[in-house]
Amino acid sequence: MHELVKDYYGKQLAGTADLKTTACCDVSSVPAWLKPLLAKIHPEVLERYYGCGLVAPPLLAGCRVLDLGSGSGRDVYALAQLAGPNGRVVGVDMTDEQLAVAERHRSYHADAFGYDNVRFLHGYIERLDELDLEPGSFDVVVSNCVVNLSPDKDAVLRGVHRLLKPGGEFYFSDVYADRRVPESVRNDPVLYGECLGGALYWNDFLDVARRAGFNDPRLVEDRPLAVTEAELAPRLGNLRFFSATYRLFKLDGLESDCEDYGQAVVYRGSIPEQAHAFVLDKHHRIEAGRVFPVCGNTWRMVKESRLAPHFDFMGDFSRHYGIFAGCGKALPFTGEAGVAAGEESCGCC
Repeated sequence: MHELVKDYYGKQLAGTADLKTTACCDVSSVPAWLKPLLAKIHPEVLERYYGCGLVAPPLLAGCRVLDLGSGSGRDVYALAQLAGPNGRVVGVDMTDEQLAVAERHRSYHADAFGYDNVRFLHGYIERLDELDLEPGSFDVVVSNCVVNLSPDKDAVLRGVHRLLKPGGEFYFSDVYADRRVPESVRNDPVLYGECLGGALYWNDFLDVARRAGFNDPRLVEDRPLAVTEAELAPRLGNLRFFSATYRLFKLDGLESDCEDYGQAVVYRGSIPEQAHAFVLDKHHRIEAGRVFPVCGNTWRMVKESRLAPHFDFMGDFSRHYGIFAGCGKALPFTGEAGVAAGEESCGCC
């Protein structure tokens, strides 16, 4: 599979227009604040972009960031501007042709930004321990439509967990299927290269994340993918695919469910581009200045990460009130009113 992917992205694809699905973002999906950053990136780097989402979480100034499957370097050079002169961005890729594009324009971007804070490494994302990367040294790891291409996704996530600092996060976009992908699709070279053949069933991905130590994966956003070439559609049958962005926090002891300890947070409105509300994930849009009840896991994700200075915190873990209703699990026993007791109220989700 490594050779198949290197051939597809290094030789068969000359640019984004050669892709046969909507896995890549179009310009309209890029937020306004990111467009000035992309405008500073060399055209050849942009032309060789094959991502499926936006992997630019907030508050990267001064951070050490690792990009898995960095390709021609588009995301690295965008993140480099967000990390600033005191930050550092490292890109890892296994395709020589893509790395050559990224390296060829390194001085161009150093001149455009006024500093050079990037580094590119040739390597495999499931063998990160073989690279010159110090364990526990990264604040954020990102990846854009690459994990699905790996033949050993468990190894990828274990490697990410090893490299992250406590409280760091893996913020990445990838492709997922609504069911387990059959062998006929997994072994199709074009469908695999288009990020469909190697896509995980979404529920299997959650198990992979938990095995690696990321116990409470948070879905940030998602969108359906379409196959635009008629020749490929019949090979997929009833399979449906989605581009989704997840954030996984490295926090020991996160619980498997949303447990209620009576905690709350108040967002100060101080994160750039999110003055009115902060979006932690698809189920947590936290308005500025408003007391927002949260489960124990969410409280820790905010308090024990780089997000903490932008919030005020209420409560602790001294008293437990049960599980938040509406968070995927509820008290199964029937209450006096004849309904499940956990259905009577809604919490943080």
